[in-house]
Amino acid sequence: MVEIGFVGTGGSVATPERDNTSLAIRLGSRLILVDCPGSVLAKIRKLGYDPLSLDSILVTHIHPDHIYGLPALIHSLMLEEGKIRLYGSEQTAALCASLLDLFGLREKKIKMRVEILVLKAGDRFLPSESCDVLALHVPHSPASLAYRFSWKDGNRRFLYSGDTPPHRPLFEEASGLDYLIHDASAPQRFFDRFPSLVPLHTSALALGRLAEEAHVGCLIPCHFFGELNFGLPEIEEEIRQSYTGRLVIPRDFDKIAL
Repeated sequence: MVEIGFVGTGGSVATPERDNTSLAIRLGSRLILVDCPGSVLAKIRKLGYDPLSLDSILVTHIHPDHIYGLPALIHSLMLEEGKIRLYGSEQTAALCASLLDLFGLREKKIKMRVEILVLKAGDRFLPSESCDVLALHVPHSPASLAYRFSWKDGNRRFLYSGDTPPHRPLFEEASGLDYLIHDASAPQRFFDRFPSLVPLHTSALALGRLAEEAHVGCLIPCHFFGELNFGLPEIEEEIRQSYTGRLVIPRDFDKIAL
């Protein structure tokens, strides 16, 4: 069974309802974490998952709301024998290593070992025997990566964009996929009002149009800005101006079985 648990669905500014965006992907007895903001251990448990089943962490980029929980997570597991593989771009991997070393979390006394693995766009890796992941470049920060997951049985494929503006090569990779989890940080009116958002994030309006063109089976928007005043009905309305497929707007701690 493959299941996605939404550890968080918000942007960098958390709200009472939404914390920073992160995913927990359960692959049978294994757990993959995508991005690592704060209080991850407690959130994994709240989702009903076992933190000791955490096998891999995939980090999209170096912005604080995607990595600041890493030292606390490893510190919480420091007395448990095990190994976690952490994947990211060269810049991301270096910063994660520095964060862990700042707190001495790769010293010999730490029983939970972290193996840091550097990825380039186009690299493939196998977090489990049945799952293949492709790292993709996205233009949010210089070393940002998106991740496309495929299962060897061919029955499930999904792509997680991380933070990104509309990027047509990414939607080419998403063409015909079963699921696309993508940045939809705010309605279009805020992008019109604050042009600085345009090269960094995606509006709900743009996401709906591109997902429809890519024939995505199920669209899952996330990374909703907490500092701007809008509601989810506005996100849904904008996406539905173009997108006709299945639409799921997740809340923190929702789960989706693939």
